[in-house]
Amino acid sequence: MRSIIVYYSLEGNTEHVADIIKKKKGFDVLRLSVVKEYPKSGFKKFLWGGKSAVMAETPKLNPYVFDKDAYDQIIIGFPVWAGTFAPPISSFIKENDISDKHVSAFACQSGAGAEKAFAKLEELIDRKLEHRLILIDPKDSPDEEKDKALDAFIEKL
Repeated sequence: MRSIIVYYSLEGNTEHVADIIKKKKGFDVLRLSVVKEYPKSGFKKFLWGGKSAVMAETPKLNPYVFDKDAYDQIIIGFPVWAGTFAPPISSFIKENDISDKHVSAFACQSGAGAEKAFAKLEELIDRKLEHRLILIDPKDSPDEEKDKALDAFIEKL
């Protein structure tokens, strides 16, 4: 089964996890980026990012190459913003019908909300996620339990 990791990362936690999965499984990777970047710190980060997430915005993505017919499995990675997935994920899904693919997801968060984000993602892709993983700040505060959870997730893919 050919697989790709499609992710958005603002502060590097989601990218960190995507890199580990890529190294261990050899999957292709597509890092999404937006034309108008979100602030990476301060009050504006939470205000702009949170508003964008709550309003279910679909920001314009920078050009990317993705041939959905080349993949059987898609692993989606995202940071949790305001109880949902980061808006660039919504843009990607609206541009690419992946409802006929095997889809799993991982979420990186500092607080809570990943379960709600997974439910919203399932609604958007119109199917259940096959596998899920929630990690709290995996790059910024690594520990053995997070490593074990990530390894277990990778084994299922």
